[in-house]
Amino acid sequence: MKVLIVYYSMYGHVHRMAEAVAEGVREVKGAEAELKRVPETLSEEVLKAMGALDVQKSLSRIPVCTVDELAAADAIIFGTPTRYGNMCGQMKQFIDATGRLWASGALVGKAAGVFTSSATQHGGQESTILSFHIPLLHLGMVVVGLPYSFQGQMRMDEITGGSPYGASTIAGGKGERMPSENELSAARFQGRWVTTIASKLSVK
Repeated sequence: MKVLIVYYSMYGHVHRMAEAVAEGVREVKGAEAELKRVPETLSEEVLKAMGALDVQKSLSRIPVCTVDELAAADAIIFGTPTRYGNMCGQMKQFIDATGRLWASGALVGKAAGVFTSSATQHGGQESTILSFHIPLLHLGMVVVGLPYSFQGQMRMDEITGGSPYGASTIAGGKGERMPSENELSAARFQGRWVTTIASKLSVK
């Protein structure tokens, strides 16, 4: 069982969540998790102006995903920061390049999930995940969320990300807040859950 975790992270928050998702995937016997990032579309000059160049250089160790690699995976879990309540441009460009996979039905029946981050508590996390589900459904994928059996999304003792649609984290207006343990637990749960569903779908 091969699970691809395909993501974009500008300041490291989504990357940390992706690592936790991978931990959850590996909890399922026989499952292999592979982290891949989508291609960068911004110049070094722009990244430097945004204060993200150092993070991007550190993440260069993560291999860049190709569209063809999606077809070889048993399940795919996508991670994206929120941009005005939607996926980031880097991820959108990558998803828009999957037309050949759509035409051939290469992703039909594969389990998929989405996780995200936003600067603020109500910064569009749910709309980002829900709008990301739309192209996944067009591709014929089986969308898997974060069920309420992960009860951390019902906590009232702290401000936290996480919803039935997927794991999420709150980064803070200046990116000063990294994912909390509860948010990382949600990511691990989602990784484990998507992989479990994928294993059921692969039974002949």
